[in-house]
Amino acid sequence: MGKRFEDAKKAVNNTKLYTPEEAIKLAKQTATTKFVGNLEVHVRLGIDPKKTDQVVRSTLTLPHATGKTKKVGAFVTEGKEKEAQDAGAVVVGGEDLIKQIKEKGTIGFDVAIAEPAMMPKLAQIAKILGPKGLMPNPKAGTVTQDIGTAIKEYAAGKTEFKNDESGNVHMLLGKSDLDSAKLLENYRSFLNALMQTRTAGVKKEFVQGITLHATMGPAIKVKI
Repeated sequence: MGKRFEDAKKAVNNTKLYTPEEAIKLAKQTATTKFVGNLEVHVRLGIDPKKTDQVVRSTLTLPHATGKTKKVGAFVTEGKEKEAQDAGAVVVGGEDLIKQIKEKGTIGFDVAIAEPAMMPKLAQIAKILGPKGLMPNPKAGTVTQDIGTAIKEYAAGKTEFKNDESGNVHMLLGKSDLDSAKLLENYRSFLNALMQTRTAGVKKEFVQGITLHATMGPAIKVKI
């Protein structure tokens, strides 16, 4: 990767802020992997992540598929299993599933949906799900009575985004071979959704910086 990456870095002007269109084109050109990688965007926010009134957490469905499919797990009450399975959940259960995860620590899903009635019981495995970002949350629409709809949405590509401990937000825009116009639409859709999460508690400039890059490619600074 060394020489390929160094050559790719030379193509990027670190003192320049590129337009989103330019950044996407350049990111595709400077991808260093021999396989089809991803294009990702990283946004540095002017928030204090330790203050609850500034935390960023929301969901969106990008206009174009990112190429990444998600396995959905569902924690449901008795009688709801079939609805969850029919909606597309690959792992379905109630207290039995909680017990299984508690004992074995095995998780076969990328996102978890739960009925409100299951949340007190999920406390038993919060230390397993939490660090993996899998604990259902009402803000993400993953705690809901309408299990079927939520499962279908997440299985179809709905994704959650939230700030990390440093106040940054990361989003997968799509595969690097996705049409540039579609990647641009995904970028704009994400940025619009992100801007709507600004709370009254944020006093600084909300978006402080944006970088975009392909898998194992150099970072490209984007105009805000």
